Amino acid sequence: MIQTTKQSLRRFLLEEQLLLQPRSGEKTDKTGKELVRDVIRKLECVQIDPVAAVRANQHLVLSARIANYDPAWLNELLREHDVFEYFANAACVIPIEDYPIFEPTRARIREHLTASIEALQPVPEQVMDKLREEGAQPARAFESDQRVHGYWENANNNARTKATSHAINLLTDSAHIRIVGREGNQRLFDLTSNSIPPELLSAANEMDLEEAQRLMLLKYFRAYRVFEPSDSRFGWLRLNAAERREAINQFMRAGIVTEVKVEGLKHPYYILTSDRERLLAYSEENANAETKDITFLPPLDNMLWSRKRLEDLFEFEYRWEIYTPAIKRKYGYYAMPILAGDRLIGRMDPRLDRKEGVLKVELLHFEPEVKATAQLRNNVKKAIKAFAKANGAIHVIYS
Repeated sequence: MIQTTKQSLRRFLLEEQLLLQPRSGEKTDKTGKELVRDVIRKLECVQIDPVAAVRANQHLVLSARIANYDPAWLNELLREHDVFEYFANAACVIPIEDYPIFEPTRARIREHLTASIEALQPVPEQVMDKLREEGAQPARAFESDQRVHGYWENANNNARTKATSHAINLLTDSAHIRIVGREGNQRLFDLTSNSIPPELLSAANEMDLEEAQRLMLLKYFRAYRVFEPSDSRFGWLRLNAAERREAINQFMRAGIVTEVKVEGLKHPYYILTSDRERLLAYSEENANAETKDITFLPPLDNMLWSRKRLEDLFEFEYRWEIYTPAIKRKYGYYAMPILAGDRLIGRMDPRLDRKEGVLKVELLHFEPEVKATAQLRNNVKKAIKAFAKANGAIHVIYS
């Protein structure tokens, strides 16, 4: 066991999440897509979400870490098969070299969906045949007059989802086909067997279940960097509470994981033993929020995955209120936490009108314990102006 403080642990975490230092790419010989590849590899995966109050979550995550980020860079990596989309923390963009270790997840989902695919035949096979004969196709290439109940529809209501759309979703989730490109909300699909390198397909087919689970746990540890076993998504393996605790203990006995006692917390956190010296190197620093870089984190940013960790280390309660009825929302539909130095100091709820080139700030809130000086407010508004420009807006207006 090692001992540390909340500030040291959160500064270590922010450093590992590429949020403590200035954004990468200011002075580099790397191309944009190389920078994106590096960030995804460092973070292990980036969560995908279609909600775009400003831009889709994956682009805001990358923009928070890469200067002058262009969404086209991520789309290039996807088209060139350097990354793939599948389920980790949720639907995520993942480095292509990790494809084999997700085979148990694919097998579990495939088994669960087999009956639904068969019930929808011949539509799924027709989708597969079209891809087999014509190569990668956009979603709009698949048309059907037949309507079925999709994933999110109430079975008691009239069916509204196109049969081909539902077939594509089923085939994608079960990994028979996969997304090989994105342009806006338009997805491009191809057969998995045509678009994953043969050596990775072979490795996936030969992957031992126990070894895949071990590698998945290590990937999760690297993604979270500071973790604890109460997380229901621990390891992305659907482990129960006892299995999560035992997994931690096994890695501790092997010397791979180290327990961390945090001043002021009753329960421990855990880190990779290989991170031990880096954590111990963090000294107590008086982080001045008025002079540190300010970053706006989207609701599904990697840093926000663990609400418990946010409360423990940052003393910041966060809930994405997208599914909360509007009348009951406290901070707004897309409230983004504001990171200043190593503190979360407030929230900003933005809406982007790309056609008009306007970013509207519905809410700008500072936490009660934050001294919102004139300098801090000015710095935050400057950061909002830069955020607007980075996302294609010319003007900022405040509600």
